[in-house]
Amino acid sequence: MILDAGFLISIDRSDQTAHAFLTAASRSETALHTTHPVVGQVWRNGPRQARLAAFLKTITIHPLDDGRPIGQLLAQTGSTDVVDAHLVITAVRLGDDILTGDPDDLTTLGAALGPASPTIHTWP
Repeated sequence: MILDAGFLISIDRSDQTAHAFLTAASRSETALHTTHPVVGQVWRNGPRQARLAAFLKTITIHPLDDGRPIGQLLAQTGSTDVVDAHLVITAVRLGDDILTGDPDDLTTLGAALGPASPTIHTWP
């Protein structure tokens, strides 16, 4: 499962729904991922984000190293959000779903990929 910014913010705020999700993910042995650009969206003050820092150590964080397919996806959809496009490209590459608080933009980006489109789940 690829995690978008909204979920990471929920972890940072110690949201009980996020903790319940993590418990379920652990029980089902669901691998959790995010991207460095998503971390950049939510990281503001390290010493005050201890919960988030600890959580980030437990998941896989993917670098932005696929600029060409991201740019092609943005051109194809007329979108401009590099972070969202990278999330979609990463999900496709991994064959994972995305958990996001912003399903509309990600759905539009994913739809451009046709059958390869990742499944988008709304958070919370």
